Amino acid sequence: MLYWFTTHVEIVVVVLLTLAAALVILQQRRTPQSTAAWLLFIAALPWAAVPLFLLLGFRKRHSRYQPIFFREGDTGGPPPAPAHPLDSTFQHYGLPPAHAGQRLRLLKEREEAFESMMQVIDSAKDRVHALFYIVANDATGVAFVDALTRKAEAGIKVRLLMDRLGTVRGPHRALKRLRAAGGEVRFYSPLLQMPGSGHLNLRNHRKMVVADGARVFSGGMNIGEHYLGKGKMPEGWIDLGFTLEGTAVQSFADVFRSDWSVASGDDLDAVPPVAPATGSDATVQLVPSGPDTVEDPLHDGLIRALHMAGDRIWLITPYFVPTELLSNAVAIAARRGVDVRILVPARSNQRMADFARGAYLREMSEAGARILYYQPGMIHAKAGIVDDTAYVGSANFDVRSMLLNFETTLFVYDAGTVADLASWFAMLSEDCETGRPRDGMIRRVAEGLFRLGAPIL
Repeated sequence: MLYWFTTHVEIVVVVLLTLAAALVILQQRRTPQSTAAWLLFIAALPWAAVPLFLLLGFRKRHSRYQPIFFREGDTGGPPPAPAHPLDSTFQHYGLPPAHAGQRLRLLKEREEAFESMMQVIDSAKDRVHALFYIVANDATGVAFVDALTRKAEAGIKVRLLMDRLGTVRGPHRALKRLRAAGGEVRFYSPLLQMPGSGHLNLRNHRKMVVADGARVFSGGMNIGEHYLGKGKMPEGWIDLGFTLEGTAVQSFADVFRSDWSVASGDDLDAVPPVAPATGSDATVQLVPSGPDTVEDPLHDGLIRALHMAGDRIWLITPYFVPTELLSNAVAIAARRGVDVRILVPARSNQRMADFARGAYLREMSEAGARILYYQPGMIHAKAGIVDDTAYVGSANFDVRSMLLNFETTLFVYDAGTVADLASWFAMLSEDCETGRPRDGMIRRVAEGLFRLGAPIL
């Protein structure tokens, strides 16, 4: 009798949890493929699917992540006329408008990036805020934290925020010295948390160092010898970062302030406004994405850009596992004659991602796109050129970056910066081989199964 009652209770609990999970899935903004995959998984294996959903299934958690508040000082007055149709699109998502007259410098070499980052830190007179997915326990990571420690010892307010999963093995001794000097250190998205928080699956992949709200180092580089540092890595990693000065930096400061509030519970003071222009000629717009943005501005803006493209779409990404909507937009552009080129590493640091990309790249190739496999080593840069605009930032061209992670992407609208990125793309292309991914029935079936599960993973 007791056994029957226990079994009955277990069945009722599983059914109720399954129904609750299904209701949550149907209310969330997901692709049809993602919704169908989760519902099928829950119906087939509820014992495994429901706990996994509680850990990994949530996308937007506005009860925990309020939308980023961009202060009125970001614009310095009424919004200017849109610099580009994409600028108008992003403004409709509640993001600050593009800023003209900014000083933007692209950083394509590891040593140059390291020195520029250090200069941003050293320039701080009042405060320096840093946010990274990875701060590695190596010479570069220690040098970075020690630079922050020197500023803290000089009386500068220092705050360092790191993702807990990305920085599981950080430079602990250096971080201890930073805390002892008065610097504040926090970790984003702890690994141990209540079931159903959905926080474990939502990683903070942003990268930035903001000095006095006026200068920023950002892009796709984590802190570690693979990404930036002195001397060349034998693995031949290629990455891309930038420094930026001007009013657009305030948007980065707003993003940091929001993330710091989530991690620490503290509301930061407002940063004094910076000069309205730098005398330079870059026109840029920051597009953050993640659970703390309304809808999915980066994903949706890219879809619009791809459909508007009439000349070229050149993409650089370490991992190419796009959403179905992005995949369709790229393929359609290639079929209507747009010059589509996708530059990926011949072999990345994630073998699963290399396997997963096969079906997508084959589809792009069949549509008429050129697939460029970079031979010397790992490409970690995340950038794209679409006609007369371009972007660079922390977001990979994959489902996780577009719909799950906290990311920052800088869109650029001035001809000079776009031409600079195009020249860099052409230079990298010289070390690439073209071709289609490996084919075969077994491989296609395996890739198809993985593609079905991609919305869950």
